[in-house]
Amino acid sequence: MTRRLRWMTVALSATAATAAVAVVAWCVLTSDRQAVDLDRAAPLGRLPHIDPDYVGVTVPPNVAPLNFVVVEEGSALAVRFDAGDGEGFTVRSRDGGVVIPAGPWRRLLEARRGGAIEVRVGVRTAGGAWHRFRRFAIHVAPEPMDRYLVYRLIRPIYNKYSRIRICQRDLAGYGERILLKNSALGDGCVNCHTFCCNDPSRMLLQIRSPFGAAMILARDGRPVKIDTRTRLSRSPGAYSSWHPSGRLVAFSLNRLSQLFHTVGENREVFDAHSDLGVYRVEDATVTTTEAIAQPDRNETWPAWSADGRWLYFSAAPKLPQERFREVRYDLMRIGYDPRTGAWGRLETLLAAADADASLLEPRPSPDGRWLLYTACTYGNFPIYQPSADLHLMDLRDRTAHRLACNSPRCDSYHGWSTNGRWIVFSSKRRTGVFARPYFAYIDAAGRSRKPFLLPQRDPRFYDAYIRTYNAPEFATGPVPVPRRAFGRVIRSPAPHEAVQATLDPAVPPRVEPAEPREAKPWHKASPRKDMPWKPSRAGDDPWKASGAAGG
Repeated sequence: MTRRLRWMTVALSATAATAAVAVVAWCVLTSDRQAVDLDRAAPLGRLPHIDPDYVGVTVPPNVAPLNFVVVEEGSALAVRFDAGDGEGFTVRSRDGGVVIPAGPWRRLLEARRGGAIEVRVGVRTAGGAWHRFRRFAIHVAPEPMDRYLVYRLIRPIYNKYSRIRICQRDLAGYGERILLKNSALGDGCVNCHTFCCNDPSRMLLQIRSPFGAAMILARDGRPVKIDTRTRLSRSPGAYSSWHPSGRLVAFSLNRLSQLFHTVGENREVFDAHSDLGVYRVEDATVTTTEAIAQPDRNETWPAWSADGRWLYFSAAPKLPQERFREVRYDLMRIGYDPRTGAWGRLETLLAAADADASLLEPRPSPDGRWLLYTACTYGNFPIYQPSADLHLMDLRDRTAHRLACNSPRCDSYHGWSTNGRWIVFSSKRRTGVFARPYFAYIDAAGRSRKPFLLPQRDPRFYDAYIRTYNAPEFATGPVPVPRRAFGRVIRSPAPHEAVQATLDPAVPPRVEPAEPREAKPWHKASPRKDMPWKPSRAGDDPWKASGAAGG
């Protein structure tokens, strides 16, 4: 990053922070002034324009206040939040920003649980007259969502690992905590974080850095570095999924490269080779079965069912890179017996040819009834596909439908809350460039309600924020691992803080043993910021041969 761009970023952040303080101060100072009688205001006969668009959304009863900006002409405004029985409060503002007080908001959410909050907006024109817009509702679902969200913040670039961080957000408020910065690993890449059944005490993530390519597995606050490369593959693990027992981790072994063209979205990620492996936590063994590691097919995006008896994934025939637009993935699953470790039958849930799309990122619901997945025109990387949409399959009869919460732009990277009533996903609907986390309610019939954007303290936050939210994952509580513990384990060459996985003797080796690698001490490791998108071969350095991008 150039010095000028760095100063511009700081200036934008400072401006946004100053605006946030000003808005909060005005709303607090004026919230107790004489109320405006919106019933006597002249009706305008239309809904107000607000940003973010929270008109008609459905929210959980444990969400932070939905601050917003009223994008209308006027010298002042008043917004009334009403429970419908006379209870409520009014927020007034002179600059259009509406900052909702937390205490009254929480009480209103609880009072209208299973119902709706009525919102009325009025503006004062230059002549001093008040006008009111049509009222709208914010629906409050009976069920809460998991209180925490963990995501990766990354700039929407493709050639630099620039200030990547994994963060945790308290969804009942605005508190954000940094779990890991990539500066702690020599400016390498940190990606593919996931939890075991949304349990924050069992977390894993993947790293690509000067200190090696490894999986960081944390249990009960203690992280361990694991090298999952064996004679099955020299590629390190990438997309991962915990088995609900906590004893297994399914992961993909991808060989990715990035290519460019000049029409539309000019970035593509091509997977030249990928298989699925399963890491056994208790004995540090990598195993697989031929059905999920076929030599003529690419298997990726693994996800265990909530009962641990099915492994869902995407698979496609191997094609040369010149035919990247023809690559389409089928939606698959294979049975598994958690008691014996035996694999069952392989099933095609939905063929790409029948759906006329590439079917990716399968995520089964906690109750086992639904399968949430992304469908896009082609390829294995929906983040770069404007056509990417969320679909939901009823696993009882395998009927599927496109969810109503989609937009004309990319919607992908989704996850479930533990009660199965809420999903979170990354969407580029606002700009087409920056991905933002949205939340949608899923009712008992599998229908989605209008989604809402992750609320921020500053209602204009997203206007100046130039990072993209990648891989949002729900968690039921805060991650117990201290930030320094992640960095220490990643950098440390100590044998007791690193595990070398071995290949299951029952699995035939596919590659020759790799030459031993000497771990570099922290003070001698040189940062490498180039992204791992060069065309790769089976024996390449894993820094170049595998990775997971954001965008």
